[in-house]
Amino acid sequence: MDVKYDFGQGDENQIVYVRPVKVADLPQDVRDQVGSRAETLYAVCSEDGEQLALVGDRKLAFLLARQNDLAPVTVH
Repeated sequence: MDVKYDFGQGDENQIVYVRPVKVADLPQDVRDQVGSRAETLYAVCSEDGEQLALVGDRKLAFLLARQNDLAPVTVH
């Protein structure tokens, strides 16, 4: 969870997907880092489904994407 990811300097307006992730569905080491602070986190994922980041709320996920010149969209 505290691993830095190089978002790179790819195409401008590259689409990323923001989706809710239940903490209970994450690996044990990530659950240990989250503790009891949250039941749901938000994943920022590339077009091919690679998880780029996990953050505490949806607003932060969109902010993170936009700060890296990415175009976030919500996935249900």
